[in-house]
Amino acid sequence: MKYRKLGHTGIEVSLIGLGTMTWGEQNTESEAHEQIDYALSHGVNLVDAAEMYPVPPKPETQGRTETYIGTWLAKTGRRNDIVLASKVSGPATDPKRPGHIRNGQTHLDRKNITEALDASLKRLQTDYLDLYQLHWPDRTTTTFGRPNYPWKNDAHTVPIQETLEVLQDFIKAGKVRHIGVSNETPWGVAQYLKLAETQNLPRIVSIQNPYNLLNRSYENGLSEFSHLEGVGLLAYSPLGMGVLAGKYLNGARPEGARMTLFTRFDRYMKPQAERATKEYVQLARDQGLSPAAMALAFVNQQPFVTSNLIGATRISQLKENIDSVEVTLSKEVMDAIQAIHQRYPNPSP
Repeated sequence: MKYRKLGHTGIEVSLIGLGTMTWGEQNTESEAHEQIDYALSHGVNLVDAAEMYPVPPKPETQGRTETYIGTWLAKTGRRNDIVLASKVSGPATDPKRPGHIRNGQTHLDRKNITEALDASLKRLQTDYLDLYQLHWPDRTTTTFGRPNYPWKNDAHTVPIQETLEVLQDFIKAGKVRHIGVSNETPWGVAQYLKLAETQNLPRIVSIQNPYNLLNRSYENGLSEFSHLEGVGLLAYSPLGMGVLAGKYLNGARPEGARMTLFTRFDRYMKPQAERATKEYVQLARDQGLSPAAMALAFVNQQPFVTSNLIGATRISQLKENIDSVEVTLSKEVMDAIQAIHQRYPNPSP
């Protein structure tokens, strides 16, 4: 396993991070525990969760992912062996965002973040989180597949400074070691960094945004913050919800696969994305690589990536995902990937 610094902290996290959003929906508790055991035995130390998980979000399953991690921690006592991350949900002002958490009262203010953190810690059976992230902004932005800035005046938003002041108190209390953002924009990241500097508030150490061959929008703006400010990317959806493995091409719907089970996920299934995927899959096969390995290796090789958050429903998938750290793509392959990208730029923003 390879390791990279988490922002300006002294924490080193594994280049492959363990995503958990299927636990409690597509994976049982015992399968979740098996995945953690396998990942740790192969050098993975970052485990990333969220109060909203599993996905798709439903009232009857909400929090189950954290609960499974908590029972693993209680069983093994290995809290010091993992870098544990979770997220607080943002406001439910968009139809794509869950409205059942705290009865839809999920603005990033003191009351809601405090309730969220305390509930997460209880489910996780731990006293602290190494990284606490804001799952999405407390304002309407281009997140979750919206291609254009919506130019919307929200009825109510919590100022970023107020949110940071609450997080600062969590750090002082020892409940949280470091903080990060997720599904954030360049403007938002700039505000967090400015307020940290001018108001002596905690500095974000990571940005958890989507990044894959079908969605490289992180490169346009946010990667510069990673380079010049040391705020690295925790890349989620590195396989585009499994699409880049090639298993959904030509209308295929494998039994038990996410797109087979849940039709709500269409971000990576648009015609332009399918055409691009066909070319990436063929390129991988021409190089003697599995399409998944090539797609993951591409993410791993980016200098702005701190950790590549993979997700798996089977141990065989988890093994292939972790093994991608051993794959190095040649300049020839990277140039071929860039040529496909130029033909199909970001078909799934």
